[in-house]
Amino acid sequence: MTGTNLATYVLREGAGVPVVLLHGFPLDHRMWVPVADLIPEGVRVVAVDLPGHGHSDLGQTPETMEAAADAVHATLRHHGEGNVVVVGLSMGGYVALALAERHPDLVHGLGLVDTKSTADTAEARAGRLDVARAVHDSQTLDAVMGMPAKLLGATSELERRALYPTVEAWVRSQHPSGVVWAQRAMAARGDRTHVLTEFDGPVAVVVGAEDRVTPVEDAKHMAAAARDVTLTVVPNAAHLSTVEEPGAVATAIFDLHGRATRR
Repeated sequence: MTGTNLATYVLREGAGVPVVLLHGFPLDHRMWVPVADLIPEGVRVVAVDLPGHGHSDLGQTPETMEAAADAVHATLRHHGEGNVVVVGLSMGGYVALALAERHPDLVHGLGLVDTKSTADTAEARAGRLDVARAVHDSQTLDAVMGMPAKLLGATSELERRALYPTVEAWVRSQHPSGVVWAQRAMAARGDRTHVLTEFDGPVAVVVGAEDRVTPVEDAKHMAAAARDVTLTVVPNAAHLSTVEEPGAVATAIFDLHGRATRR
């Protein structure tokens, strides 16, 4: 893979430093549309499909978050982007941290939504590799079709049932090879808390109060490590806060963008 072929989408026209959105697993750029719609006018918002997801080819991309970060960097440079504010949810957060570490010249502000900076436990790593093996062997997405129930929270189960078929459709549209790549890449990642300690730009940490995948404790850990940081705990949202409470996430991103562009 050349690294310049990731699918990109302008979700909001604007000028100046753009906001670049990186999606979670096993989804694509569509999970950011509700947020982009609520970011105030004037801010350019771009979303990227990570390798093997959405409309992005996987090619020969190594199974690492570093390779994904390099592909995002090359893609943005290919499209003429200079400094950007990068915001990632879950897997997208892992890529955003790798991007800030490997390409600090690109990242002007860093947003981490429903994610964590630490590595997986041995148990979680083994679980990811089990899923990767099941998807690889079956060439179906059966092993990840339970994801909507993990991503959405108690409030959504009671009040936002329409989200479930939407998220399920997003999961079902992914390619098995991308799912396998992502699980292996996430399993291989290390602890990147040190990136937050060293990063000299503004950071926004956002977490759904009902998140059971990367709970509030993980968000507080990241916030404690960063220098210039805001922490937003979103009520009535879980791991997919971008579709559960998009307004709160949009507000946090807009604030981050303002802090980054005022520096």
